[in-house]
Amino acid sequence: MKLGVNIDHVATLRQARGTIYPEPLTAAKICANAGAISITIHLREDRRHIQDADVYLLSKECPLPINLEMANSEEIVGIALDVKPAEICLVPEKRQELTTEGGLDVINNFRALENTIKRLQDNG
Repeated sequence: MKLGVNIDHVATLRQARGTIYPEPLTAAKICANAGAISITIHLREDRRHIQDADVYLLSKECPLPINLEMANSEEIVGIALDVKPAEICLVPEKRQELTTEGGLDVINNFRALENTIKRLQDNG
């Protein structure tokens, strides 16, 4: 069995406290030392926890592959194309939810998702 760890709520604590800690990169390093094989982060459109700077820092300094959860948003897609995480998981987002709930409506969003997936694949 292999363990991937979502560190979003480390950033939730930091944002709620209005401080620079706890630091998601430190959490990722602790997870790596504990035997995790990947780190998941969700860059939400409202930036309620993980911030752009976290994504860029983790993409450069995290000792583990990054799985980026993201909405099919042009701004977030642009960041994904720039940092090229090991994996991407497209997820739905609703501003009022506390955490991602439900699944991605692939049927009603097929064309938009198809275009985004092609862009991501074409850019590595």
